[in-house]
Amino acid sequence: MTAPETRPDIFDRALRARHRDRMLGTFADHDFLHRAMLDELLERLADVQRELPEVLLVGCPDGSAKAALEAMGKRVACADPGFLAAQRAGGVQADEDALPFADNSFDLVIACGTLDSVNDLPGALILMRRVLRPDGLMLAAFAGAGSLPRLKSALLAAEGDRPGQHVHPQVDVRSAGDLLSRAGFAMPVADGETLNIRYGDVVRLMHDLRGMGAGNALATRPPTLSRDVLMRAAAHFADAADPDGRTAEQMALIYLSGWKPDASQAAPARRGSATVSLAAALKGKD
Repeated sequence: MTAPETRPDIFDRALRARHRDRMLGTFADHDFLHRAMLDELLERLADVQRELPEVLLVGCPDGSAKAALEAMGKRVACADPGFLAAQRAGGVQADEDALPFADNSFDLVIACGTLDSVNDLPGALILMRRVLRPDGLMLAAFAGAGSLPRLKSALLAAEGDRPGQHVHPQVDVRSAGDLLSRAGFAMPVADGETLNIRYGDVVRLMHDLRGMGAGNALATRPPTLSRDVLMRAAAHFADAADPDGRTAEQMALIYLSGWKPDASQAAPARRGSATVSLAAALKGKD
């Protein structure tokens, strides 16, 4: 019998974990992206008309998400790709595509800011559905396609004919929605927003990315950027600045929601006859 084919990892799992752990000491100085995503997820959760008491929180760079959920009366288990991040949260270290939890364990899964660098995103979504109880809810947020256009453009121009891949591959909203459906979620919804951040120089942008654990974790990484390349990239980045000397960078944030199927849920309409609104999908059954 032929052994099943295994795909090589896109991301270096050990390096990804180290990035998560190294950011912990100074994360509060670079947490604006995480806070933006978390605030949006909590706002969407507030629209849900069900208790959902048992929660799995995936991504625990600080205690803010856990504290907010516990303040809502929920019991929270934490998982994080980083060992120290998980340990500080009293949780377990785990990649999202290898969650060590039994099926039907939670009413709610929240994944904040990590799914952009998981090796097997379809597999991670399937596992999140499996660990949910019937009629349980999954909410997720991560940076998607369209993020960091100025940085990518500056690096491409600086490296010339043989550019390396310094920014992670990114998923767009439509593909993310398709993956939700393929993972077996009911009432899947994928939408997004663009967060604009203004920087005085490209070095500060790179510093923020490292500080939030978003450094390059690709399994096949290009050589370290030389000083000359960095200087050229800084010049290209500055060329895109507004009159005040600051360059507008963008982060395209993707939000996902889906329910684990349950017999109590309303049957979907005939294909192509209607769409599910975000509000209706989040409310689920009364």
